[in-house]
Amino acid sequence: MSSFIIEGGHRLNGEITPQGAKNEALQVICATLLTQQEVIIENVPYILDVNNLILLLKELGVEVKKISSDSWSFKAENIDTQFTKTEDFLKKSAALRGSVMLIGPLLARFGNATIAKPGGDKIGRRRLDTHFNGIIKLGAELVFDQENNIYCLSADKLRGQYILLDEASVTGTANLLMASVFAEGETIIYNAACEPYVEQLSNMLVRMGAKIEGIGSNRLIVKGVTKLGGCRHRLLPDMIEVGSFIGMAAMTASEITIKNTSVANLGIIPESFRRLGIQIEQRDDDLHIPSQESYTIESFMDGSILTIADAPWPGLTPDLLSVMLVVATKAEGCVLIHQKMFESRLFFVDKLIDMGAQIILCDPHRATVIGLGDRFKLRGMTMTSPDIRAGISLLIAAMCAEGKSTIHNIDQIDRGYQHIDLRLNKLGARIERK
Repeated sequence: MSSFIIEGGHRLNGEITPQGAKNEALQVICATLLTQQEVIIENVPYILDVNNLILLLKELGVEVKKISSDSWSFKAENIDTQFTKTEDFLKKSAALRGSVMLIGPLLARFGNATIAKPGGDKIGRRRLDTHFNGIIKLGAELVFDQENNIYCLSADKLRGQYILLDEASVTGTANLLMASVFAEGETIIYNAACEPYVEQLSNMLVRMGAKIEGIGSNRLIVKGVTKLGGCRHRLLPDMIEVGSFIGMAAMTASEITIKNTSVANLGIIPESFRRLGIQIEQRDDDLHIPSQESYTIESFMDGSILTIADAPWPGLTPDLLSVMLVVATKAEGCVLIHQKMFESRLFFVDKLIDMGAQIILCDPHRATVIGLGDRFKLRGMTMTSPDIRAGISLLIAAMCAEGKSTIHNIDQIDRGYQHIDLRLNKLGARIERK
């Protein structure tokens, strides 16, 4: 198990470019299974979750070539569907949350899909009902091996249906989009997730020959086609990494410029950080964060305590609440962080409390942060990363803490952040990998 040793108290300075979007990468890489022709994907991040998915596709029979440092070619001409029934495939898919999005393309193109119950972050219940209920409506039959946690789906022919999702699940929407592109007739997906990454997947499928209307909205209309072709697709910058860099700059009183952020696709993220008192200047498609010795949390207009909560897009992504919670510990003022989606994501705050932060964990979904500004300093300590987003949040806390900190289990951070130690060290951080 690898670790980071962080020497706190060093300011950052310079420019940094966000990696390609992790969550988009997992979707569009799975979509390459829908065609026999070559698909080229650019701006692919070099992170564990993406690398493991690419390896899984190779073992399925996809011809994979690395074109450049961040571009890959995929050609799914000769797929071995029997591999999905092997112990090796089931073990690897169980360790990768994104593997659930293999179901849609495998079922659409080959009429069957077998997958183990996927793992990923231990942040609470992440049910798959939205995926399976929609796919069953399209005509698939589901058999669940409860003893081995294996899902087997099959369908002679998928047929278009009206599907009202019980939640605006991003991966659920992506799975249904990929499953329905070959379905006979018309499929309507209502209460669909409309995150930029779903919009990106939709546009990629259209370039491949799919017929999708309502892209960017929560009502998607898919008219089935008989085949798809190849295309070239470029991933958006990772909005979670952009938010993480904003948080790092604020906590370490640093001046940095985040390059090529695709501001138009960041939604409410910059404004949410501004409500914590952080200055953010937009310069074309870059975000400049000036050095701030202090920042003050806003209150609501009636004077009540500010609440920051996650919500379906265009609301705030839940993946950034952990970062915003850490950032609030150094602010002046109070904020209630309300994590509605996952009931275990805030449990990492006990480590921040041990570092000296003033936080009240109200319940599994809510935490009140009492920011004391410069009246206190976080203390360096030894801790373990429980998941990707908590891991980067603990790294941010360690970077501004007094003394040295050690973070174990940094494989969790590597799952979502590309060479994060090397990139931050170039800006002036002191992070050593052990």
